[in-house]
Amino acid sequence: MNAKKLMVSFVMLVSFLFLVSTVSAQLANNVLVEVDGISVANSPAIISGDTLSIRVEFDSAVNTKDVTVKVELEGDRKNVEAETVYFDVEAGRKYAKTLEIEVPFDLKNKLSGFVDLKVEISGVDFKTDKEYQLRVQRESYNVDILSVFVPQTVKAGELFPVDVVLKNVGYNDLEDLFISARISNLDVERMSFLGDMVALECDDNVDSESNYGIYISRKCNEDDKDSMSGRLFLEIPHNADEGVYALEVKVGNEDVVSSKTIQISVENQFSNGNFIVSGNQLLIVNPTNQLMVYRLIPQSTSDATVSVSEGIVSVPAGSSRTVTVDASSKASGTQEYAVSVFSTNGELVDTVSFSKNFDGNAVTSPIVVLTVVLAIIFIVLLVVLIVLIGKKPQKAEEFGESYY
Repeated sequence: MNAKKLMVSFVMLVSFLFLVSTVSAQLANNVLVEVDGISVANSPAIISGDTLSIRVEFDSAVNTKDVTVKVELEGDRKNVEAETVYFDVEAGRKYAKTLEIEVPFDLKNKLSGFVDLKVEISGVDFKTDKEYQLRVQRESYNVDILSVFVPQTVKAGELFPVDVVLKNVGYNDLEDLFISARISNLDVERMSFLGDMVALECDDNVDSESNYGIYISRKCNEDDKDSMSGRLFLEIPHNADEGVYALEVKVGNEDVVSSKTIQISVENQFSNGNFIVSGNQLLIVNPTNQLMVYRLIPQSTSDATVSVSEGIVSVPAGSSRTVTVDASSKASGTQEYAVSVFSTNGELVDTVSFSKNFDGNAVTSPIVVLTVVLAIIFIVLLVVLIVLIGKKPQKAEEFGESYY
């Protein structure tokens, strides 16, 4: 009997020591948690994508060091957390810490749902855990650009597609959506109308949608979609420099605008321009897919006279033409001159510069050479004519008859 009483006393002692140990392991009492100024006891609603300010207030039950406050939001597919730096606490004192945490987006097929908020206050040999459930909703208006597809490399002058896939991830339907694609450094932009997207797809025509026990009134149609794809075409200017450019895609309406930027590489084998100088030859290149017509105006100077072999030049698509540029000068030394290139509507396209060294006597223009040659021939013929005219014929000798 005494042995039995002794065993019961030992078990009670162990249980008491275990209970004391369990109680003493608690670090915090009277834990109060607020989400954006609202107590968790008042069922605050949070919005997906927002950054929350979570305030944790508690009374310390012990003296300890290296204390941290950690908060964690647990969603269906993603967890996010935040934690304070180390600090020390004293028993009987009140402490408060504020942390910021971003609400994860896990509402794929629902407008709203629930996430678990876990609060952990821990230090050396002490720890207190709390868990709360919060209602999370989609942002009122939100469209997500899921993907943007373009060719990795585009040639200058080329027309290329921009394919975009979108999804409505907001709480409400989206009406009258527009899409645009822009390369600002090339001043290239296109815009197109997309239409409407519902927040949730429905299988049948119903008047309300069950959403985690809450019925939300909305008219659904089985043909309505919460995602769509669109295509735009952009054309790279034929005079664009080679390099990498930022292509920005924007989607939105009067309620929301979303954007996404990607990189695109542009190639141009005529990066130095479409007008190439080689000696006294001007090579005009047309890398576009249409006929180009230019008007060439030589720019003579006080020391150099300039002419071109063709004043109006038509260059077929994807080909080139060569124009001869002649210049003459009575002054010796290097002379600078130019040819202005105009479009058919009178717009200055480019001014091409030339440089040539003159000896002061050389005549480079074939027209001038021909003129000089003709002048010399004329002078020679004139001299010959004068000589012929000035030469008098000799009188014939007269013989009389003699009679013997």
